[in-house]
Amino acid sequence: MPSTPLASPDSVHSLYDAHHRWLYELLRRRLNHAWDAADLAHDIFVRVLKRPPVLRDEVHQRSYLATVARGLCIDHWRRRQLEQAWLQALAARPQAVQPSAEQQAIIVETLYEVDAMLSRLPAKVRSAFILAQLHGRPYQAIADELGVSERMVKKYLAQALLHCALLEAELDGLLVD
Repeated sequence: MPSTPLASPDSVHSLYDAHHRWLYELLRRRLNHAWDAADLAHDIFVRVLKRPPVLRDEVHQRSYLATVARGLCIDHWRRRQLEQAWLQALAARPQAVQPSAEQQAIIVETLYEVDAMLSRLPAKVRSAFILAQLHGRPYQAIADELGVSERMVKKYLAQALLHCALLEAELDGLLVD
């Protein structure tokens, strides 16, 4: 069977009809939550619409959908862990200094964005940034821990800060994809 991209709405519709129920059930079993499974299944088909893959047959279609689902499940679990960590930190604060519900939502969304930005950084850059910003470690201590020079730590931090500036510009709507 020849390979054809899923560029037309009809072909995406056919893919959806053929595999949505299977994909939803796969996600429901993995996530153990029907609403999250429905949301992620929807997100997967939105991705297919935005970037139609070339899929030869049903096996390749399901393999592609399962791969995308696996990545989205990992993102979902990671977001849940971040949210839980934030809620635990928040619970330790006195009620009088708790942010409003709107502020909490903004903080959680910002945490997701920062986490995504950090995950795109090379491992040593990410480690240097976290050691400096979260743990307040001096450059030489970071260099010793990472097995690099202090000058390299400065380069790593400059790279991480550039990514932070780009993230801030993106969040402020100054950057367009």
